[in-house]
Amino acid sequence: MTFDRRGVLALAVSTLFAEGGIGRTAAADGPGGVRAAMDRFARLPATSSGLVVAEHPITSWQVAHDPAARLFVGSAIKTFILAQFLRDVEAGRLSEDSQLKIDDAVRSLGSPVFLHLSGTTPARIVLEAMIAHSDNTATDVALAAIGPAQVRALISRAGFKQTQVPHSTRRLFSYLAGAPEGADLGWADMQRAANGGLAGPPRKPLNDSETMVSTAEEMVRWYQQALRGAFFDKPATLVEFKRIQSMAGVIAMVVPPDTVAYAKGGSIDWQDFHCLCVAGQMIVATVPITFCLTINWTGPDDGIATMTQSYIHGRRGRRLARGGASGSAVAGMSNRRFRAPFIADHVQGPLRSNTSQRAGRRRLRGNEPC
Repeated sequence: MTFDRRGVLALAVSTLFAEGGIGRTAAADGPGGVRAAMDRFARLPATSSGLVVAEHPITSWQVAHDPAARLFVGSAIKTFILAQFLRDVEAGRLSEDSQLKIDDAVRSLGSPVFLHLSGTTPARIVLEAMIAHSDNTATDVALAAIGPAQVRALISRAGFKQTQVPHSTRRLFSYLAGAPEGADLGWADMQRAANGGLAGPPRKPLNDSETMVSTAEEMVRWYQQALRGAFFDKPATLVEFKRIQSMAGVIAMVVPPDTVAYAKGGSIDWQDFHCLCVAGQMIVATVPITFCLTINWTGPDDGIATMTQSYIHGRRGRRLARGGASGSAVAGMSNRRFRAPFIADHVQGPLRSNTSQRAGRRRLRGNEPC
């Protein structure tokens, strides 16, 4: 049985807002409908963490469930890599026009753009591929250009103690596939690992060595600060950060058309471990709504769809019927597409209305793109 993990992300986010109008009358602890939706999210049979913050000019509020939990967030950490690369451009150490090399020396699993391409390409294209398509080869090329230590320094400067990025996605996958800490299996052995030829006993993605972890609190604080330009010296750098961050594929699945949004999703299926995460910010009637929703769980692949279905139907089952589902297994990757409703189906109206009133008054499967 197959399913689309990005569709689940969309359902998770949209469900939180489906019943709760976000407006000036909301209490500091959030609209009742959003609180109820977060409670249902918390009852999902997984380790879950969520935080939603609305910075309303009259009444700001937040709704949370275990927001300090340190969980695997997958490709959601790529926002830090993008920011540090642009900081290096701003400082004159790098250029987005520089040609960066793509070959087997840097190739990684989960690379829908660069998996079969070799040569050079502008750094700008590498950054766009990393965010828009979650290409892991692009991620490793960008990380190699700036250095993982620089990204970790940025995370430290932001005051985050729970967020961790790997040396590279290929080092991460090598470590999970049983290679010694610090080892890079190389592209040939990485492909063998993808087909079950592990280098040693497999490791858990949630670890203290090579991993992609954070908390809902830190991801929300990151987007709040970064999108205000806290980590950039030049306005043009913030513009470029927003431009690329707005290209993430998950955005079209979780926000309404014509709504400004910046986000990044993350996911992994490794052995019996599974992760879904979406973090970012959307602007509705000038109100920033910043969010992070993450679930980690352990179980066999044939149980993923069961949990997913119970989650969907346990909240708003009619939505699945309204959207429909289709798909088939391709190369062992999950790809059923649930056409989920948008993140602000029932939020956009109340927000805009209130604004107007104020005016008048098992196999190694790398992180899939999301």
